[in-house]
Order: sequence, then structure tokens, then C-alpha cells
Amino acid sequence: MDQARDTANRAADQARDTVSRAADQARDMGNRAVDQAKNLGREAVEQGSRPQTQPKEEHREGTVARTIEQQTAKLPSDAFLWAAFGAIGASMILQISGKEEKANFVGQWAPTLLILGLYNKMVKLMGSDAR
Repeated sequence: MDQARDTANRAADQARDTVSRAADQARDMGNRAVDQAKNLGREAVEQGSRPQTQPKEEHREGTVARTIEQQTAKLPSDAFLWAAFGAIGASMILQISGKEEKANFVGQWAPTLLILGLYNKMVKLMGSDAR
């Protein structure tokens, strides 16, 4: 009986040791994976936080786009915002006065004007074909 108990205890100790080693290995592997992910994330942030300021020659803007960007960059960005608000107001007035088709037409100008304002702001901040 004592021999069976000793054998069972040894088997239980071996099982605990095996489980403990497996848990340690899993923890180490997890820690290494976390460290690798942190390093990859850090590298991605470092690479992503540096905007490319020199576009490739085959990706440069054409003459027409460059000219338009140079001219629209002279406009203040809030001009597009006020124009969009004006379109919204004009659309409301047309809607109230019963001219629904015209109200819809004018109301659709607002998102376009806002997008043009964003484009204008991007051109000012990042430049066209920054050199």
C-alpha cells in the first residue's frame, strides 16, 4: 500500500513539474510574443509618423492639377466652410418657400464645398509635390 502511494505521489510530482514547466514555457513564449508585437508596433509608428515628402517622379502631379492647387491655396480655408453654411441656409430658405427641387439641388452643394475645403487645407499643409 505504501509502495502504491509513493508511486502515485511520484507520478503526481512529475505531473506537477511537467505542468509547471509547460506553464513557464507558455509564459515565456507569451512574453516574447508581446515584446515582438511591441517592437513591431513601435517600428510601424516610427515609420508611419514620417510622411513621405519626396513623391516618386512617376507619381508627380500634372501641370493642370499643380496650377489649380496653387490658385486655390490662395483662398482662405474658412471660405469653403462659410460657402457650405451658405448653401445649407439657402437650401432651408428654398425648402420653406416650397421650392423643394431647388432646395435639394442647393443643399447638395454643402458636402462638395466641405470636401473642397479639406482638399484646400491638405494642399496648404502638405503641399503639392513637396520638394
